[in-house]
Amino acid sequence: MTDARPIDASLSAALSGGRPRTVAIVGATGAVGAEMLKCLETSSFLTGRLRAFASERSVGRRLPFRDGEIELEALSERAFEGVDVALFASEADISKTYGEIALRSGAVVIDNSSAFRMDPSVPLVVPEVNGDLITAGQRLYANPNCVAAIMAVALWPLHEAAGVRRIIASTYQAASGAGAAAMEELEVSTRAYLAGETYEPKVLPHPYAFNLFSHNTAIGPEGYNGEEMKVIAEMRKIMRLPELRVGVTCIRVPVLRAHAMSVTVEFERPLAVEAARELLSGAPGLRLVDDRARNHFPMPVECSGRNEVLVGRIREDLSDPTGRSLALFISGDQLLKGAALNAVQIAERLI
Repeated sequence: MTDARPIDASLSAALSGGRPRTVAIVGATGAVGAEMLKCLETSSFLTGRLRAFASERSVGRRLPFRDGEIELEALSERAFEGVDVALFASEADISKTYGEIALRSGAVVIDNSSAFRMDPSVPLVVPEVNGDLITAGQRLYANPNCVAAIMAVALWPLHEAAGVRRIIASTYQAASGAGAAAMEELEVSTRAYLAGETYEPKVLPHPYAFNLFSHNTAIGPEGYNGEEMKVIAEMRKIMRLPELRVGVTCIRVPVLRAHAMSVTVEFERPLAVEAARELLSGAPGLRLVDDRARNHFPMPVECSGRNEVLVGRIREDLSDPTGRSLALFISGDQLLKGAALNAVQIAERLI
């Protein structure tokens, strides 16, 4: 299901004018939905009325928002009447079903699931990279996979200067990527491990405390897991490089909420380390952390809760004598730039 119908005149005026908007969050009690609430509290997007939707068991609960509270509602055929923008932090099946209902009700939909990412008629948006795709004629937007969003922010300034040709990456992915239940499992299993107690995994397939393992998505016939295939396809779409060569290994690590990745990039043209540092230090959405003297580079502990993506450890790839390859290390909060913040930034661009 896609919808490229133009925004109607009343909604266009609502989004472009100065009046507060009615915003809906679907999946408001999940890890990403909770961060969407926080992002909206500080966003330039003028949220007037906020409606929050969750599962039946959560209906009636109240969540804090700004100086008051909002009551959780159940999804229905009429849930999006009067809604200007609907942010979906839900599973793909929910997004497909209720995204269509939201569109029919006249809302702009920004979806965080995988439901629409590879639909050619739906923009897969990272505002710092391809924000020009946010237009008045588009009512449905897809939020990228967390790894792809974070990686694209860091690589885009380098691509504009030298042309990215090939990416080889290894990712170190936090529990937050598997949701609030996985984050809780990491905490509980760690306490059990330190107490010498046995803990049987309930959310993830392997012991999580003091361990790491291949990302918990199915391995396909080519030997890549589902997360790796998402990153490959989405990086090509976000960067508008359909022939981009990408090799990636995605690993789950015992970190609560910020992903990290080691990336080697081959360019069309040589790019010096100092030139890359200068480009990255001034790029939107990034913070350069590249202190060789102190051996201080991007770390999940320093980017958790931060809007910026941290990038550093920039050096020549010594295996490429042509001078066209650089190695770097990237870390970003999976729940923010990898999910909730990116969605809210798309909403901000609508105005």
